[in-house]
Amino acid sequence: MIDKSTKFMIVGLGLIGGSYARALKKQGYHVEATDTRRESIEYAEKNGIIDKGYTELSPEAISGADIIVFALYPKKLLDEIPKYAPYFKKGAIITDVTGVKSCVVYNVQSAIPDNAEFISAHPMAGREVYGVENSDEKIFVGANFIVVPTKKNTERAIEECKKLGITLGFARISVLSPEEHDEMVGFVSQLTHCIAVSLMTCSDNTHLCDYTGDSFRDLTRIARINEDMWSELFLMNKDALLHQMDTFAAEFSTLRDLLAKSDAEGLKEKMRVSTERRAWFDKK
Repeated sequence: MIDKSTKFMIVGLGLIGGSYARALKKQGYHVEATDTRRESIEYAEKNGIIDKGYTELSPEAISGADIIVFALYPKKLLDEIPKYAPYFKKGAIITDVTGVKSCVVYNVQSAIPDNAEFISAHPMAGREVYGVENSDEKIFVGANFIVVPTKKNTERAIEECKKLGITLGFARISVLSPEEHDEMVGFVSQLTHCIAVSLMTCSDNTHLCDYTGDSFRDLTRIARINEDMWSELFLMNKDALLHQMDTFAAEFSTLRDLLAKSDAEGLKEKMRVSTERRAWFDKK
């Protein structure tokens, strides 16, 4: 199990990778990291976020890590895993932070040698900023952490991944299959980003900020979006996201029909259901 002798390697020192490193380093773990941006490594070393950093990983650096976290976009993860896999130490746990699973996890597991194990995870946390300079371990506090095993995973790896989530400060640890994860994240994350983007692109009135209240600001906070990452996530989870978009469009159409018919009781019933279901979140 994870203890103070555990050595971590973070591959990709952006917002999430940097926040992982901060959380682990503050608890006394040995943390090393690699990133293609030399500025990121220099910043992390200077500010005590990591113990040691690299712009290129040597086999020795890879083989010294007990737990390796790939904090990369999904396509980049698929490209990089085969390069590192031959150097994983016996018993090493490999994990990730990617926002899609079905099209990633099985391929990654097939590229991992038998002496190591890949157990996927998804930290449901983030900000509308980027880079290690904006990393902050507090984004994990009170947030959800999802462990995404397959039949190939051992109980040891699943428990290690859960322990990692707890160590990072997440409040709730859940376990979903890759398919369950993608359906769920298509609704609670990707669909919400689609709605926020649509709200911002359906009007070009540059004076909206002079008139809006908190409701519009809250709904569109996530519309300040990383187009490279989110377009990749949408396309790699296309079927699940299209299903959620169609479901939402049908529900929105029903609400529109109630309004068109001046059906006050129908509108009120929708609002009552909405209020009841939103209360589920207040109980957490």
